[in-house]
Amino acid sequence: MNGNAEVIVAGHICLDIIPTLYEKRTSMDALLAPGKLVNVGPAVISTGGAVSNTGIALHHLGCDVKLMGKIGADQFGQAILTLLRELEPSLASGMIVSPDEHSSYSIVISPPNMDRTFLHATGANDTFSASDLKQDQLHGAKLFHFGYPPLMKTMYEHEGTELATLLKKAKDTGLTVSLDMAKPDPESIAGKADWRTILTRTLPFVDVFLPSFEEIVYMLDHERFDLMMKEARGGDLLPFANGELLAQLSSELIQMGAAIVVIKLGEHGLYVRTTSDEKRFAQMGLCSPPQDQLGDWLNCELISSCYEVDVVGTTGAGDSTIAGFLLGLTRTLTLTDSLQTAVAVGACNVEYADATSGIPKWAVIVERINKGWNKREMKLKLENWILNEDQIWIGPHHKSKKESVES
Repeated sequence: MNGNAEVIVAGHICLDIIPTLYEKRTSMDALLAPGKLVNVGPAVISTGGAVSNTGIALHHLGCDVKLMGKIGADQFGQAILTLLRELEPSLASGMIVSPDEHSSYSIVISPPNMDRTFLHATGANDTFSASDLKQDQLHGAKLFHFGYPPLMKTMYEHEGTELATLLKKAKDTGLTVSLDMAKPDPESIAGKADWRTILTRTLPFVDVFLPSFEEIVYMLDHERFDLMMKEARGGDLLPFANGELLAQLSSELIQMGAAIVVIKLGEHGLYVRTTSDEKRFAQMGLCSPPQDQLGDWLNCELISSCYEVDVVGTTGAGDSTIAGFLLGLTRTLTLTDSLQTAVAVGACNVEYADATSGIPKWAVIVERINKGWNKREMKLKLENWILNEDQIWIGPHHKSKKESVES
C-alpha cells in the first residue's frame, strides 16, 4: 500500500451474487421447494459491504481512497480484487489477502415483488484484527473509516476489545476516525453481544459515529427496541423516531466519547448532534474543523430530510450518505454543508438500483443543490424544532436556534 490516500475505508467486504429471478411465487418456500428447478437469468456480480459501498462512493465523489477489507486467496477473493481494479487499480492496493481464509460472499435471492433473502458467508471478515492494520499503511491519510463490526466476529467478541485496539491504533496516528454499524440478527452471537459495553469501550477513539436509528436503539436499549418491534408495521421502526428520542440517544453517545453523532433515518433523512466540548473537537485529528469554523460545529443539533427523487432502489443508501458526510469533513465544509452533501449523495444513490453507480462527482452534487433541489416533507415528530431557509431543521438543543435561522 502506497499510503498516499486521503481516506482509508476498512471493515466488512463481500462478493454479492445476484441471480435474475423471473418466476413469481407466493412465498420463498414455494420458490425454493425441494427438487424444484427454478429458471433464472444472468447473475449480477458485485462487491458489497461497507468497504465497497462507502469506499467506492467516496471514490466517485473525487476522494483519493484506499480500501482495506480482508479476503481469501480464492476465486471469490480474486473476483473482488478484479472488480475493484476495474474501477481504479489503487483501490485494491490496501486489501488484505489471507491464504488461509475463505472470502465472504452473499447470494441475494430477490424475486419480483418480494423481499430479498440473503445467504451470507462471513468468511475472512470474522478474523479481521488490529494486527491486520499496519502503522505505515496509514501514512499520508487524513481519515480512517471502519464499517460493520457487528458482522465481524473478532470485532465484537470479548466485549469489543479488538475493535477498541484497532480504532485506537488509527487514532494514535493523528487520523480522524469514523465508525459505521450494522444491525446483527438478534438470535445470533453478535446480536446477543453487550453492545452498550462495546460502545463504551470504543467510542473514546471515534470522532464521528454514524449508526442507523434502528441499530442504535437495538444496541443501547433492548427493551425499547422489543416494544417498538411489537408495535411496528412490517418491522419498520423509523416512525418511532422523534426529536426527543434522538436527542436522548445522541447525548448518551457523546457522553461515551464521540465528538459527532450522525444517525441515519432512512427515508426521513439524517440527524446530526455534536459535542459542546471544544477540547474534544481539537482531538479530532487531521479532519478537525478549522479554528475559524469551529463555532459552526460546536453544540449543534440538526436534521435534514431527504431530497426529492424517483426511488429505484435503496441498496447502499446509508453507506452513500455516510460517504457524503465524510466528504464534507475532508473538504472542510461547514456542518450544514456536510449535512446537505450527505443527504444529496444518498438521494443520488437511490436513483439507481445498485449501491454505487448513481454517485456522481462532487461538483455535480453541488450544482444540483444550488439549483434549488427540493426536499421531502418531514414526517417525524419534531417538537420545538425550527425549519430554516436552507431546509434544515434546527433542534432545541442547538446552541442558538435564533442565530442559526437569522444567519
